[in-house]
Amino acid sequence: MSTAHHRGDAYSATCPCRGMLDLLADKWSALIIGALRSGPMRFGELRTRLDGISPKVLTATLRRLEEHGILTRTVYPAVPLHVEYALTDLGADASVPLDALRDWVEDNLPRFPH
Repeated sequence: MSTAHHRGDAYSATCPCRGMLDLLADKWSALIIGALRSGPMRFGELRTRLDGISPKVLTATLRRLEEHGILTRTVYPAVPLHVEYALTDLGADASVPLDALRDWVEDNLPRFPH
């Protein structure tokens, strides 16, 4: 039985890594992952942190990230229900290059055409 790791090829139309690249390249996905890097957050905290995101888009993006193993959703039985979102190990790994990209964009903002 082989345990060799097979690297994907995002330039190939048939590579399944394209779905993950599409998810991670999404602005809201990248910002949610960055926000959760500091620790678990509730929906309202994320909505406040991500200025301009609608509840509908936040919900849809959180679901996609959870489906792809980037974050976990934990429901605590309280009144009202307490739900927290947290990065998985995969999500924490993804946050490193995404944070670097966000930092680069923020640092180079004056260089971009307006």
